[in-house]
Amino acid sequence: MDIILDMMKDKVECLQAYDFRELERAIEERMEINKALALRVKSVQHQVTFDPVRNKMLYSAVVHFIAG
Repeated sequence: MDIILDMMKDKVECLQAYDFRELERAIEERMEINKALALRVKSVQHQVTFDPVRNKMLYSAVVHFIAG
């Protein structure tokens, strides 16, 4: 069996939280973790929607990391 170690070029992570500050903290945490993999943020997209079950706003973000 061969083990192949290739460097990641792109990575996309999806995050969500019911509090915007909590979402920001999660994004920053993922940035630090991915920094160890030599990945930096290329773009962040976010949106908010209403969750009728919890009667709260649900914040979500998609973070695109690239090598560099």
